[in-house]
Amino acid sequence: MERRAAIGQIAGWALALALAQAGRAGAEEEALFDAEGYRRARYRAPVGRAPAPARQIALADALRLSPGRDALFLDVLPAEGGWRDPASGRWQLAEPHETIPHALWFAETGRAPVAPLLWAALAARVADVRRRHPQWPVVLFCRADCWMSWNAARRLALSGVAGVFWLAEGIEGWHAAGRALRPAQPEAVPGVI
Repeated sequence: MERRAAIGQIAGWALALALAQAGRAGAEEEALFDAEGYRRARYRAPVGRAPAPARQIALADALRLSPGRDALFLDVLPAEGGWRDPASGRWQLAEPHETIPHALWFAETGRAPVAPLLWAALAARVADVRRRHPQWPVVLFCRADCWMSWNAARRLALSGVAGVFWLAEGIEGWHAAGRALRPAQPEAVPGVI
């Protein structure tokens, strides 16, 4: 009888410990997101959900598009270690970056919160392209397993832009599929952040 009570007590402790750990993990996961549902920390991590209302585009479908000819591709990778001159809006990069040919690179626009000036520049470019090519899909990407492009795709779709897609495989997926990359410079965005 004593042994059965001891086993029950140990099982109770194990259950309590498991629940406490699950609660802590849930709280840690919750802390990674802001009140609007955007990922705000540890951006390089597996992404297990679509950025609704934007939709995920399959790599095979993205490969059938021609960036700059029948679709607008937007790279939102940060300019790691780089800086932007407020007067000219030009970026000085710490290291070179390669992206999908004919994609536009709007550095730092996948963060949460995003700098309003940088986001306004991206949104204005999308609006300009859509005036000329209203049916073009807008495909946002950065690296594989990166929440920044997820954030940017969701933010753009929530702003009312239709036909917004997220390429989860990012630059690495495009290149692994045998497609070329090209050296890139971020789009210049003059002004003070």
